[in-house]
Amino acid sequence: MAAPKLARGMGTFFKDCEHPESRWSKCPHEYTIRYRNPAGRQTEESGFARQDRAIERLTEIYNEKRAASARSQSKAERIQKYGTMRFEEYTEEWKAGQRHLAVSSLRHLDSLLEHHLYPALASRRMNSFDHKVVDGFIRTMERAGAGLATQANAFDKLRAILLDAHRLGIYSENPVAGVKPPQYDPARAVIPSLEQLHAIRTAGDDAFTLIVDLMSGCGLRNGEAAAVNLKNIVADDVYRVSEQVILSTRRYGPLKHRKAGDYRDVPLPARIRETIEWYAEKYGTVDGYLLRQQTNPRQPYPHWGMDNQWRRIRASGRVDIPEGMVLYGNRHFYASNCLSNGIPITDVAEWMGHKSVDVTFKIYRHLLPGSIGKAAQLLDMALAA
Repeated sequence: MAAPKLARGMGTFFKDCEHPESRWSKCPHEYTIRYRNPAGRQTEESGFARQDRAIERLTEIYNEKRAASARSQSKAERIQKYGTMRFEEYTEEWKAGQRHLAVSSLRHLDSLLEHHLYPALASRRMNSFDHKVVDGFIRTMERAGAGLATQANAFDKLRAILLDAHRLGIYSENPVAGVKPPQYDPARAVIPSLEQLHAIRTAGDDAFTLIVDLMSGCGLRNGEAAAVNLKNIVADDVYRVSEQVILSTRRYGPLKHRKAGDYRDVPLPARIRETIEWYAEKYGTVDGYLLRQQTNPRQPYPHWGMDNQWRRIRASGRVDIPEGMVLYGNRHFYASNCLSNGIPITDVAEWMGHKSVDVTFKIYRHLLPGSIGKAAQLLDMALAA
């Protein structure tokens, strides 16, 4: 029985019957095809009623093998090119593609690279990374005394870079799989009591009072509070957060994790609205902005204005400030106030402008009444009612 051949590498088709090839077009028996699979083993498929269908199937298989070969060649070239790159060179190329990052986020990334990632990993070849190398990097940060928040941020950036390399095919296995990431310590999110907050908000000048109220009452970040604008009161009980003062540029810019024009609406407590209106009436506004640089009202309020006041207040000892609290602790108070009053963490995450609810949960999970025993008590009370 002859088996007609097609183009080299495509395989053959035939009929496994007593009829000669000249009779196959009229023969009722089905066609069988024979070819070599990607592993090189001879394989047969049967059940083709017509010759053209058998050839179509062989052509389909042949094209799939050629495409797979091209992909394999392309992958090999990528591995050769990027696998031998040093970490710093690869990261700079990766960073050029992070066009979605805001100026402040890029500045934070550069700081992590300069102070933590590059000193430890800059010269390492990309194809030499595995879970042991990543774990060793975490231990290096621990020995250097890096804060847990810094450790977690540096690990997140390293993971993003290595996962990008993993998608290119440099690693057969995820190099961060199985690595226990640094855990941000919620105890470091030092939160003032209500009494302490009342003392803190009046310990500086009027601008400082306004900033503390916006952080503790609306959950604004430092730079967002510095960009407070009377026009952003879009309802009696709603404030629209639409921009911030960027630390590196000292200019107004988009919100963290957001594109220009994006915003978030947050609840505006009556007392905070009264503070905004009181300040606007007392000092006036410039195009709606309340806080401006004292020596040049055309410029936004500088970060050092609030930072210097905070340092002086802490150093004076006149105010009861919790040990370890930073200015950002006023924003932590906002989260604590929301969660302790039963507001869903998903809403809190949205109002605070976190990238995801995971960030909110990681920082404030200790504030949630989430024990099984507590849940059982609440459910029992509801069932008994």
